[in-house]
Amino acid sequence: MTQPVGFLGLGFYVPQRVMTNAELEKLVETSDEWIRTRTGISERRIAAEGENTSDLALKATQAALQDAKLKPTDLDLLLVATMTPDMPCPSTACILQAKLGAPQAAAMDVAAACSGFLFGLVMAQQFVASGTYKHVLVVGAEVLSRVVDWTDRGTCVLFGDGAGAAVIGRTAQGKILSTILGSDGTKVDLLKVPGGGTAQPASIQSVEARAHFLKMNGTEVFKHAVRGMADAAHEAIRRAGIQPEQVTCVVPHQANVRIIEAVVKKAGIPMEKVFLNVDRYGNMSAASTIVALCEAVQSGRIKKGDYVLLVVFGAGLTWGAAVLQW
Repeated sequence: MTQPVGFLGLGFYVPQRVMTNAELEKLVETSDEWIRTRTGISERRIAAEGENTSDLALKATQAALQDAKLKPTDLDLLLVATMTPDMPCPSTACILQAKLGAPQAAAMDVAAACSGFLFGLVMAQQFVASGTYKHVLVVGAEVLSRVVDWTDRGTCVLFGDGAGAAVIGRTAQGKILSTILGSDGTKVDLLKVPGGGTAQPASIQSVEARAHFLKMNGTEVFKHAVRGMADAAHEAIRRAGIQPEQVTCVVPHQANVRIIEAVVKKAGIPMEKVFLNVDRYGNMSAASTIVALCEAVQSGRIKKGDYVLLVVFGAGLTWGAAVLQW
């Protein structure tokens, strides 16, 4: 019988610098109480000068490989989910490959914004299940502090920097039971960085218009996030052949505690089963879910045999969910 596909190793890294809500009070018209009551965020991590997305990805990857007891040369494919690549070309995955020392591995980026890690996880599962590759690395890594408009109080309070990584392969215990992905390209304008691509190349005008910073319609994103994540959670649980009450731990995209509360309520799962770290890191986009999964496992919130629900939502719009048996 073919062995199931699951997680062989986990690792994460967050920058040393902590930015508190008190610091943001000095940058924009806001308050610690306003941020905490509306988002659940108290602080976030900020990458140091010269610390790029690939650098965060490298440290998370090294931790995941150590956990899996594997070497860089054991990897067959590197998938890096990010919306803040080191540069538009080449991929951050190729930059990571060089820094890691894994010349035998194929490498490419996954562009699904906050949903990126889960999209990469599903890709990795397919490559391993088909027998194409034995070990696939999936990384979610972001330096969002460099695309956040620090004059926009509606967005700058939300985001932070970090990276998480997972090695996916055949497992003797634990497996990915079900996955579901979704997208709606008609809603691209709700959350985007409009400048820097072929539609709006870098120019004096684009810089003056602050087009290279993230723009978000928060009210609409909230509404679609709740619906998309709740529907995906329901379907992933159904496909896994379990009931909502059997889910031991929910690891959601850490965007906003209010969104998370609404999602699990619609999914019929109590908040006590949800793992949260949004208070300490804010929204780290593609890194959020994998960093939270790492911390949930390390803290003992997830144990052998537990049913774990991952559920995500991001720009695109994109969303998805997965049920794991640990």
